[in-house]
Amino acid sequence: MSKPFTITTAISYPNGRPHIGHAYEAIATDAIARFQRMMGRDVFFQTGTDEHGLKMDQAARSRGISPRALADEMASHFKEMDDALGISYDRFIRTSEPDHHAASQALWKAMEANGDLYLGRYEGWYSVRDEAFYDEKELIDGEGGQRLSPQGTPVEWTVEESWFFRLSNYQQKLLDLYAAQPQFIRPESRRNEVLRFVEGGLSDLSISRTSFDWGVKVPGADGHVMYVWVDALTNYLTGCGYPDDTARMARYWADGGDIVHIIGKDIVRFHAVYWPAFLMSAKLPLPAQVFGHGFLLNRGEKMSKSVGNVADPLELAERFGVDQLRYFLLSEVTFGNDGSYSAEAIVQRANSDLANSFGNLAQRTLSFIAKNLDGRLPAVHGHDPADTDLAAVIDQIVRVDMPAAFADLAPSQAIEAWMRAVFACNQYIDAQAPWTLRKGDPDRMETVLATLYCAIAQLAVAILPVIPASATALLDQMGVPEDRRGYGTIEGDWYSSLMRDGFTLSPPKPLFPRLELTEADA
Repeated sequence: MSKPFTITTAISYPNGRPHIGHAYEAIATDAIARFQRMMGRDVFFQTGTDEHGLKMDQAARSRGISPRALADEMASHFKEMDDALGISYDRFIRTSEPDHHAASQALWKAMEANGDLYLGRYEGWYSVRDEAFYDEKELIDGEGGQRLSPQGTPVEWTVEESWFFRLSNYQQKLLDLYAAQPQFIRPESRRNEVLRFVEGGLSDLSISRTSFDWGVKVPGADGHVMYVWVDALTNYLTGCGYPDDTARMARYWADGGDIVHIIGKDIVRFHAVYWPAFLMSAKLPLPAQVFGHGFLLNRGEKMSKSVGNVADPLELAERFGVDQLRYFLLSEVTFGNDGSYSAEAIVQRANSDLANSFGNLAQRTLSFIAKNLDGRLPAVHGHDPADTDLAAVIDQIVRVDMPAAFADLAPSQAIEAWMRAVFACNQYIDAQAPWTLRKGDPDRMETVLATLYCAIAQLAVAILPVIPASATALLDQMGVPEDRRGYGTIEGDWYSSLMRDGFTLSPPKPLFPRLELTEADA
């Protein structure tokens, strides 16, 4: 029996409403979680909101409301986005929840018990926007001599009493981890960045603040709240039952377990340096992989509120369709690289792949059966080489190529393989021409239609992680049993069982209406 699979997004910082970048990460992670479930695995998928820290405190003050009120309001927008986009999370965690405070304090005590925490005085550069501390050597010069973080965000000199984590003690241990587990940080470009950073030397990390109180209280240290990244990273443990639910921890956060963090490339350091060091200190298992995906650019430009090109994912989903948006983001962008989107690109991809290629294949095949056989499923009267050739192509792609790509966190490659199978089916139907066979060789016509019916069902199952609502609607229409909608379960006698049961196909409805551009899209 395969091991359980734990997968997480980064938890989103809700000082503003969600944007398309949040949606992209959630959709990609959801597709991987859905694939693993379809492989028969016990999956735990967590997402949520990271609600503490100075940035939230300041955003709330600017609106004249409490940080809690702002967190409640904004977290609801992120949950609404996930639900609207079909994100199949098992837990939507909020770091303001009591069990998360308990988990964060338990982690703190475990690191303290290991001798890795000490009280000192922090003097250094801090970026409120990044909620991150930076060394002088990392800063860059901005306009007017302003000092900026490596991300280009303003930094300010901060002086306050602080608890510190002995990160310097973990430099070699981290380098040993990266050497022993080359896949711990992906893609390779992110791994190289982290290696250079750690090889350059690690300073001890300030992990508490006294300048505000919106956060998890440091146990035994009045006036201190945890540095937001200690608190935020601990969310992954909270969802897995830490510290009290030992059975759940053994199930979803075990030594040698498949634990994968999907995050943006701008927070790889926190997940690939600080997080494993905290876990080592607390003597807890490490995740198997940290995958830092790229950014989404609006027509090649970085999104910015001042430029006015920040896209609302719910508006895009309403405009183009949830599954069309999911499909575009996962097919257009090589996971790990930056990608670009535009209305024109979404319309072109959705129309070309979904409406014209797969949607049209399903529509003309099923409509032909509904019309010419009164919805009765076509019988098989012996196979020609063309039938077995198509079946071989479909089997290779659905059973081998697509699972391998999804398992490797490469959804765009899985979709590429899927489109090869769709093209093969379209070539087959054009070459076999069942509309011509109808009069001259009705038995052969039925065999061709049965071959296509089974192929379309396999393709619908295979693409379920990407377009779950549309693929499910098609499979429902085709009568494919729910227990045959997993990778490796679509083959077998389901088709003959449907025939024996007298299943009748109703006239199909188009799955993917063609999208049109409007003047507003220009």
